[in-house]
Amino acid sequence: MTETSLLAVFLILCGAVAGSFLAAWADRLPRAESIVHPPSRCRTCDTRIGWHDLVPVASWLWLGGRCRTCGAEIPRRLFYAEIGGMGLAILAVWGAQSPWHMVLGAFWLWLLMGLMMCDLAALRLPDALTGLLFLTGLGLAWEDPLRSVGDGVIGAALGAGAFWLIRICYRLLRKREGLGLGDVKLMAGIGAGLGVMPLPIVALIGATSALIWSGLMSWQSGHQPDAALEVPFGAHLAGASALLWLIL
Repeated sequence: MTETSLLAVFLILCGAVAGSFLAAWADRLPRAESIVHPPSRCRTCDTRIGWHDLVPVASWLWLGGRCRTCGAEIPRRLFYAEIGGMGLAILAVWGAQSPWHMVLGAFWLWLLMGLMMCDLAALRLPDALTGLLFLTGLGLAWEDPLRSVGDGVIGAALGAGAFWLIRICYRLLRKREGLGLGDVKLMAGIGAGLGVMPLPIVALIGATSALIWSGLMSWQSGHQPDAALEVPFGAHLAGASALLWLIL
């Protein structure tokens, strides 16, 4: 087995760990809990979860998706996130043009998945994740022979600048917030990773997806449009960016 193949296998295994960590982050975010402390516990019986029950994918399957102590069901989204992390790593390996591209691409996709889960869970985009997305995006720009770090910086500036301008204009016109600062920071990472040209497509796909999502939410609530509905726009932008990265 070649070194590249070993790296690919390692990344796929790391994908399950990354998915587990990011899912736990998104799970704790609505309660303003640290991802580091306290240690993982069952939400039902408050029993601390041992290391042997925290092995991504394997522990969930071995326990049948239930707590070892009280038998309470473990949220399926945690298991799906672990599988999703592995799936994104497989896609990064499949589309990689070099070992560096493989590693940076997998990390960038994992960060987008984490931001998507956090936005859906708590309507928040943590600075730590958007900052890492920006740095990883610069790494992708550096690794790409057709781009440069300078190109990544320009993409980040244009992406963040455009959304910052939209945010200001909306607040002036509607007298309320319509776009979070987290979305602006997210676009910096997206612009750094994808470059300038794909940004309008990201915005179009993200906006279309958000409109469909809000329409479905209104339909489920009784066909009554809710003007106060808070849309996790960052999640839709993250999904659109991952899709474009895989296509391009």
